[in-house]
Amino acid sequence: MTHAIPAAMRAMVTAGHGGLDKLEFHRDWPAPRPGPGEVLIRVGACGCNSTDINTRAAWYSETVGSGLTADGGAGGFDAITPEAASWNGAPVRFPRIQGADAVGRIVAVGAGVRRARIGERVMVDGWLRDPGDPLDIEKAGYYGSERDGGFAEYATAPDANAVTVESGLSDVELATFMVAFSTAEGMIRHVDPKPGDWVLVTGASGGVGTAAVQLVKRRGAGAIALCGASKAKEVRALGADATVPRETGDLVGAIGAIAPSGRVEGVVDVVGGPLFGQMIASLRPGGRYASSGAIGGPRVGFDLRHLVLRDLAMYGSTVTPPDVFRDVVRYIEAGEIRPVLAATYPLEKLAEAQQAFLEKAFVGKIVIDMDAA
Repeated sequence: MTHAIPAAMRAMVTAGHGGLDKLEFHRDWPAPRPGPGEVLIRVGACGCNSTDINTRAAWYSETVGSGLTADGGAGGFDAITPEAASWNGAPVRFPRIQGADAVGRIVAVGAGVRRARIGERVMVDGWLRDPGDPLDIEKAGYYGSERDGGFAEYATAPDANAVTVESGLSDVELATFMVAFSTAEGMIRHVDPKPGDWVLVTGASGGVGTAAVQLVKRRGAGAIALCGASKAKEVRALGADATVPRETGDLVGAIGAIAPSGRVEGVVDVVGGPLFGQMIASLRPGGRYASSGAIGGPRVGFDLRHLVLRDLAMYGSTVTPPDVFRDVVRYIEAGEIRPVLAATYPLEKLAEAQQAFLEKAFVGKIVIDMDAA
């Protein structure tokens, strides 16, 4: 199989930290070539994620105290520290092509990569690990952050990160999985629900939340989903046993009326914010809390006695173990999880897609379709 690689390609390039105006569409951006140990992918689709907006807007700066607001995500944040504005506290090199959820076919390979890989359909594992020490999380980078990602017609990736997938799902459907399900699976491994356990999933209508609901049910546990009341029916259709409106003023009481014991064994959280203390209070003795985000606000408070006297465990979850993404691909191939596709946009309208993402009037994932007009 051969594929003529053009000299230039369509690409959405992030020019620097700031608002949506920092997204610059180019029709003649230089097309990359694979280096040693790399593959070149003709991108079919790439999902949209909070991390794209967080990085562009510099929300990761510790000087930003609010959640990922629609205003801040669209216009940028004023109080930022550009030298420490990425997920790992390091500066981002611009211009940068973002996009971690890349799906497509390998069209060329670099030195040291089997030529037989050309033509394979792949999903990109976004965690860029040190080949000599893949378990050292301090050496990890992220696709679309520390190197160019999938918001372009072509993208390179390390050979090990281009994971072959055998599935009848479309590229657009497959692009809903990588970030959301890897993030959710990483948290769920910490929470480790068993059949009969109950788990609270926050942000349950978003990409990570809809993934977490499915993965909790896959393990045979009960799922209580915290989401907007208008989205409850769709979230229950994914398998949630019960929903609680995010507008609730009494999360502990709502959970007490649902969970058989009155409390939950685990919390899978991407929200943080004002309800954080109630999330911790809702845990049974020996319960586990895991967080991979704070879209409701990063600065929280809670009663430390809940942690101490109930012997709770609390986990931060960002860099997932190397086998997590391959497990997600295995779940896809086995039909154990399904995509939750909210909308698609062409590459040229990535700014519109991110605006829709920030408005959160959807359930699941928004995806950029490279072949859409």
